[in-house]
Amino acid sequence: MADGEPLTEGTEERRAFPPVVYVPTTNEDDPAVRRVVMHKVEDGRTALYVYSAMDRLHRFYLPDASWVVCDVAALQKVHDQTPYDLLFLDVDPGLRDDDGVAS
Repeated sequence: MADGEPLTEGTEERRAFPPVVYVPTTNEDDPAVRRVVMHKVEDGRTALYVYSAMDRLHRFYLPDASWVVCDVAALQKVHDQTPYDLLFLDVDPGLRDDDGVAS
């Protein structure tokens, strides 16, 4: 399927999940005590937002967000300790008051 071609009904194309992702965390001074940040979405489910590159974390999430790098096994450990319903890759959760453009 070429870029820009719409998916037809009944077909699905998935991007490969990157080997590691950048995951927003709380901002304690000691990185060992930071926690992964979860979000409640409108329907009440818990979501984890992750980013395939640092520039996407800064552009879509928050430019000064603390983060940790996780592979799939680490994401599973996060889920085991703090279950989440949704995992979003490279999605803007709408946390900024501005339009995301640097002034």
